[in-house]
Amino acid sequence: MFKNIEGFEGKSSLGTWIYRIATNAALMKIRGKARSVELPWDEVLPRFSQEGSHLTPVPDWSKDPEAALLQTELRTVLGQALEELPGEYRAVVLLRDVEGLPTDEAANALGLTVPALKARLHRGRLFLRGRLGEYAEKRGRLTPKGIAE
Repeated sequence: MFKNIEGFEGKSSLGTWIYRIATNAALMKIRGKARSVELPWDEVLPRFSQEGSHLTPVPDWSKDPEAALLQTELRTVLGQALEELPGEYRAVVLLRDVEGLPTDEAANALGLTVPALKARLHRGRLFLRGRLGEYAEKRGRLTPKGIAE
């Protein structure tokens, strides 16, 4: 912060600028952790009978074009909703729902109490649910009561 104080433009309070730096540093640290689990090839590869046929059915992972388009569209809408989410809620939602960080660790990383984190997470989820609900209603996917047509 001291090296880059000239980067502070004064568009927000100094506390907000410091909070954003701390949040970004916490997110970078979390993203840097390796979360991959190595599996032996024998467990991953399909098994074959002596005749050369699969021992277990192989699922068809291909999607129909409409489902792929809807998935992409929904991802875009969710990304926009996350961008619109106020920073104090966005950080909590990203740490808990995207990164999968446990509640106590997320609260610790953001300097919040667990109840405060849970309240922000709830409010953030409500905001996202509202935005996704608006999208679904515009697309004709839901009735006003939220029941799929």
